[in-house]
Amino acid sequence: MRPEHCLTRNHIEAWHGRALPSEPERVELWPVLRGSILPILVWTGVACVAYFGHDPLVAMVLGGVFALSFIVGFGLRRRARHSVRCSAYGALGGVLDKCMAGF
Repeated sequence: MRPEHCLTRNHIEAWHGRALPSEPERVELWPVLRGSILPILVWTGVACVAYFGHDPLVAMVLGGVFALSFIVGFGLRRRARHSVRCSAYGALGGVLDKCMAGF
């Protein structure tokens, strides 16, 4: 691991304690989605209420905001030289994580 990736004291201490793997490990999509079931269900419910309760345009705007957040997160991760898979998973997880801050 490169020293510039050790940003927090806990990470540095875990690295020196050999608790972290010596090389990157592949993360599959299922653990990312499984850890994000609550935000997915909440936002699906919000989109359904917006679609049936108000207007389909409201649900389309909500989906557009979600897509825009995903694209920005993906672009920032690619700019930081992450792989395409890492960028996609990280952007999805980041959007689902940050969207629950309002609840």
